[in-house]
Amino acid sequence: MRVLVTGGAGYIGSVTAALLLSRGHQVVVLDSLATGHSDAVPPGAGFVPADLLDTAALGRVFEAPFDSVLHFAARALVGESVEHPDLYFRTNIGGTLNLLDAMRTHGVGRIVFSSSAATYGEPDEVPIVEDAPTRPTNPYGASKLAADQVLTAYAGAYGVAATSLRYFNVAGAYGRQRERHDPETHLIPNLLTAARGGAAAFTLHGTDYPTPDGTCIRDYVHVEDLAEAHLLALEAAVAGEHRIYNLGSGSGYSVREVLAEVERVTGRPVEVVEGPRRSGDPARLVASSARIERDLGWQRRRTLADMIRDAWAALP
Repeated sequence: MRVLVTGGAGYIGSVTAALLLSRGHQVVVLDSLATGHSDAVPPGAGFVPADLLDTAALGRVFEAPFDSVLHFAARALVGESVEHPDLYFRTNIGGTLNLLDAMRTHGVGRIVFSSSAATYGEPDEVPIVEDAPTRPTNPYGASKLAADQVLTAYAGAYGVAATSLRYFNVAGAYGRQRERHDPETHLIPNLLTAARGGAAAFTLHGTDYPTPDGTCIRDYVHVEDLAEAHLLALEAAVAGEHRIYNLGSGSGYSVREVLAEVERVTGRPVEVVEGPRRSGDPARLVASSARIERDLGWQRRRTLADMIRDAWAALP
């Protein structure tokens, strides 16, 4: 299969591109490098530095034949989306529309989209199922939900075979391919930086949540397990249908539990400073992955310790 991977110079996109190559597929990465890294593009993949908002460049990319698209390219910082909602709506929705229109023009009918748990907002019940109400609390989540709705409409109107995968928290590394966000907002890489001595202390935001140890509980999936879900979704996509799947563990870990596991795996203490809650942080976000397990046979194979160990080993 010849696959176009948008955002393939980013964290999840580059890992998925590498996994595709290891399974014998042909891969072309399209990335503007606004947040990605050219050296993250896996060896053996073609690379086109282009923006999805540049319709002329996008048209040139599709002059080569593709069988399918994996769509990761997006802005993905919640705080930034609040400050610059125009950037998020234009990039995440407009870029998706441009991509889908290019696919239609060139007869490419299969897409797997990198959606988000942010589409749900603050849930009424956990674990969260795909039929839960979607009430995003920030422009990032709203832009992802809008892109999902576009895919539903295109599947119905134009016969697109579409799948959206809604992630919760992704961690770990795939060889040397690791998280390199600027700024880094994710828990595990920030804890590892503190463990290595690259930060003075780790700030624990909120210790009075209604959870067993008072800290937030979040769901974590290894990036390689996540990449494997994309390959399964790509193979199973059905023309005229838009399927939505959550990816998580069904249980989750508190911040203190992750902290303790980081100290255990690395053998190093992490200095912690307790701070107030961050506005809008729900106490517990956990996904039910029963639907994708049933429909596609996906399994979460790697543990929290595996995520931490792989991410620690990949640090430069």
